[in-house]
Amino acid sequence: MKTVRRLFYRDIVSSVAFVAVAFLSLFFFIDFVEELADVAKGYTVLHALAYSLLQAPGHLYELMPIAVLIGTIYALARLAQSSEYTILRTGGLGPGRALALLAQLGLLFALLTYVVGDWVAPFSERHATELNARAKGKLRIGAASAWLKDKAMTPEGERSYSVNVGAAGADGTLQDVRIFEFDADGRLVRRIGAARAQVGDDDTWQLADVRVTRWAAGVDPSSAVASEEKLPSLAWPSSLSAGVVAAAVLPLSTMSTIELFRYIGHLSDNEQAAQRHEIQFWKRALYPFACLVMMALALPFAYLHARAGGISLKVFAGIMLGIGFVLLNNMAGHLGLLRDWTPWITAAAPSALFLLVSLAAFSWLVRYR
Repeated sequence: MKTVRRLFYRDIVSSVAFVAVAFLSLFFFIDFVEELADVAKGYTVLHALAYSLLQAPGHLYELMPIAVLIGTIYALARLAQSSEYTILRTGGLGPGRALALLAQLGLLFALLTYVVGDWVAPFSERHATELNARAKGKLRIGAASAWLKDKAMTPEGERSYSVNVGAAGADGTLQDVRIFEFDADGRLVRRIGAARAQVGDDDTWQLADVRVTRWAAGVDPSSAVASEEKLPSLAWPSSLSAGVVAAAVLPLSTMSTIELFRYIGHLSDNEQAAQRHEIQFWKRALYPFACLVMMALALPFAYLHARAGGISLKVFAGIMLGIGFVLLNNMAGHLGLLRDWTPWITAAAPSALFLLVSLAAFSWLVRYR
């Protein structure tokens, strides 16, 4: 059994590594060519090269299940074509034992995918974002920017805050900050606008170039006379930490599973919509197990006779299956967000469907072929 395991693992690991390197080289080339279009003063070819390299772990995380599928299909199809797999079956390698061997290797690939996706990729994505921000200027969040909510008890009573961050600099400086303060009855009592802000270790926001507009408490702002003052700086105490602000400002790809979980808790506590982040959390948590599904999906190809098509045809079928999985996985996320489906079901549905298809095909081939 050790000899069979060594044969399987050596061929499959080498094939998966080859496929992964081929895909990463292709995506690196595409990213690099795309970044070359932005080369100008302040953004050099070296910046484009570094940015493309920092994008590689994220691509590896996304492509890992496809690489596992194609590499495993290639290795098993080659064993089947040379009749080695037939000899192994004759020697006592039953379907259950073959599936168990692949499941063990699939768990190792799943662990590798988790480490890359939860630690390496967010780290590199964040540095890639900061690199672009330093070389090209501040990072814009989009037309709607980023909104956060906060609550606090003050000597005047309970206050709620709606905070808008328009942009974030590469050094962590927040720009175009607007803070709207409401009383317990929901009336606007103060508006703070700041050109820049820094979040301290004690969660206190240090605002610079500040303009404060106040309305009398309990008076409708539309009919009240507002007072306004300009300040060079202002310390605004808050419970919004630097991590929460970074989660709101930076792309979701820069967040790990733990950071997503904490940010979802913050959104829920402030009664904000967290559907998109919950779907991303469950996709991030369940995605590594797609490697197990891809292993199960590749095993039926070992039971196809050489007359059923050469290795190239089987590899092409594997590529189509991998593309179908990626498309279904992405489409499920968008549909779940639009239809307000349960997040964990939305994230698990594509893998569950492909697992059922693979087990059905495997059972049919074992019984009738």
